[in-house]
Amino acid sequence: MRAGFSLAMKLGLAALGLAGMVWLIWPKPPARQTLVASEAGSQWLVERQRAVLSGPTQGTTFTLVLVGEHEVELLARVQLAIDAELAAIDAAMSTWRDDSELSRFNAAPAGRALVVSPRLLDVLVLGQTISERSGGAFDMSVRPLVEAWGFGRTKQAGREPPPDELERLRARVGWRQLEIDGEGRTLTKTVEGLELDVAAIAPGYAADRLAAILDAEGIEHYMVELGGEVRSRGNNPQGEGWKIGIEQPDAQGARVVQSILRVHDAGVATSGDYRNYWEKDGVRYSHTIDPRTGRPITHTLASVTVVHETAAEADAWATALSVLGPDEGLALARELDLAAYFLVRTQQGFETRTTAAFDALQH
Repeated sequence: MRAGFSLAMKLGLAALGLAGMVWLIWPKPPARQTLVASEAGSQWLVERQRAVLSGPTQGTTFTLVLVGEHEVELLARVQLAIDAELAAIDAAMSTWRDDSELSRFNAAPAGRALVVSPRLLDVLVLGQTISERSGGAFDMSVRPLVEAWGFGRTKQAGREPPPDELERLRARVGWRQLEIDGEGRTLTKTVEGLELDVAAIAPGYAADRLAAILDAEGIEHYMVELGGEVRSRGNNPQGEGWKIGIEQPDAQGARVVQSILRVHDAGVATSGDYRNYWEKDGVRYSHTIDPRTGRPITHTLASVTVVHETAAEADAWATALSVLGPDEGLALARELDLAAYFLVRTQQGFETRTTAAFDALQH
């Protein structure tokens, strides 16, 4: 009996040991799983309690973060829709493609009405509204001046246009010289040589469009970032508001965080002159051109961050306030009740100035 009991015990322990070994080596869902990249170059990275899709777009990159566990079928569906939307936006608004709607309009003569897609129309209507409300500080027709100062496709840094050239170019610039027929979805330029560039609003608009895809799928907690512009909803994986860092300009090019915002359902955009500029004879020339003067901005505003209901509006207003500067821009932001954070250069370093609407978001 005792010997038999001992054998049974041994068999039982062996079975338990085998069961333990099977449990230990049985395949588990990986903590991180990379799914197959799409033809457009986007790819999912799936982790516990979050999934991250990233890829190239519009000469920059995009990233979206979904909180929680999601079925592979949903992720595939979202990826397909995201790729298609970004391709459509690029086909409508790229100035690097000769066949885009915007490039065709730029090449068209004055007086010819060009039918455009709802996407491009939406961006231009919003841009024109902000142009009017900002007193022309935001102007999508500033492209010829951007090129002349060496910040466009030509990249001729160090070239200061002579006064007579600037005068000729300024005659081609002006948001009032663009006519939009919303019902007919047509654009018409009223002067020869008018050219549009939506780089100061399109990234935010694209982020909004991607967010709309996630909303349609019933996804409640996410963050979309495209070219530095952000659109968020709900909470991050830790159950808190999404953390958005505001950079402090650094002479060595290092990324130093000046402040951290917490947002839930909002668009966030920053415009600054500290990464794209050139210097000549001790003078700093910013890539931000004031459409009203035809020259780069010269004030002490290093950057401005705007929080708005949509990323497109945040994007455009950040540019407008950056043009206006620390005094005029702050006054307008307070008048319009915009949530804005200004980072201003001083002899002692940097000074922050905020609006009441911005302060209210942080409480």
